[in-house]
Amino acid sequence: MQKNARIFVAGHKGLLGTALVNKLKAEGFCNVITKSHQDLDLTDQYAVADFFETERPEYVFLAAGLVGGIMANKTRPATFLHTNIAIQDNVFEAAVRTGVQHLVFYGSSCMYPKFCPQPIKEEYLMTGEIEDTSEGYAIAKTAGILACKTYNKQYKNSRFIALIPNSMYGPNDHFDLENSHVLSALIRKFHDAKTNREREVALWGSGTPRREFIFHEDVAAASLFAMENAEKLQNMHYNVGSGVDYSIKELAQMISEIVGFEGEIKWDATKPDGTPRKLLDSSKFLQLGWRPCTDINSGIKTTYEWYVHNLRKGTC
Repeated sequence: MQKNARIFVAGHKGLLGTALVNKLKAEGFCNVITKSHQDLDLTDQYAVADFFETERPEYVFLAAGLVGGIMANKTRPATFLHTNIAIQDNVFEAAVRTGVQHLVFYGSSCMYPKFCPQPIKEEYLMTGEIEDTSEGYAIAKTAGILACKTYNKQYKNSRFIALIPNSMYGPNDHFDLENSHVLSALIRKFHDAKTNREREVALWGSGTPRREFIFHEDVAAASLFAMENAEKLQNMHYNVGSGVDYSIKELAQMISEIVGFEGEIKWDATKPDGTPRKLLDSSKFLQLGWRPCTDINSGIKTTYEWYVHNLRKGTC
């Protein structure tokens, strides 16, 4: 990408979007295009088409989408399915029509089968039943991955790149308990318990499921690496992970220590655990030359400091 290339970051206020914008600007890209949801509703086909015709972006990072935790996915599966498919379809079609050179799309590790062999290889996609608590979201993301492959086969002017990062975390994440993922939800729970001087924190499930986490800045760096090495990529999706997983109990212990909560942690085994383990095999992407650089303790500390700072400002 040329430093003055027109680059559209969809979802620039979100967890990954903020990291992408910061990374692009740090690397000297001076023509980054952003639009808030109020200014551009990506589920509106005609609004998206008009935007692409007017702005003519050369590169697109599609970091926009409806995301949420177990409870949100379980109670609003149709909303997650419809919203994400609408965004993907509108942006893909507009990108092809206006000659976008490269587009990066993001899948999710929840697309893989619930009882998948570990670590999870790219070829395991659609080889088994997925976790039902995230079914709507997972199906929408799977459709996006397949769309990237089919658009690449049919159209030669644009190249769509599909990345599957594992559980992302970092500043600008959601911290409300309904829409947040496990790491940010635990930060919120332990901080609230510490602030309220509570003696114990009750957490969902058994604590035994294992999860791999990757800092949002590492995913942003991987995204730029993929965009700038598009000619080396095959027409497939690539896993992007840290290569290390932790049990939810281990994660809870790490976060409680960083937050400074000194009470007891109790586990409610009547609540769902979700998929037993999600560790990605990122070897195909790593072989291209990219590496993550943020260890989980540093990432959690940075995330917690951001949360506390923005909580005091009333913006979180």
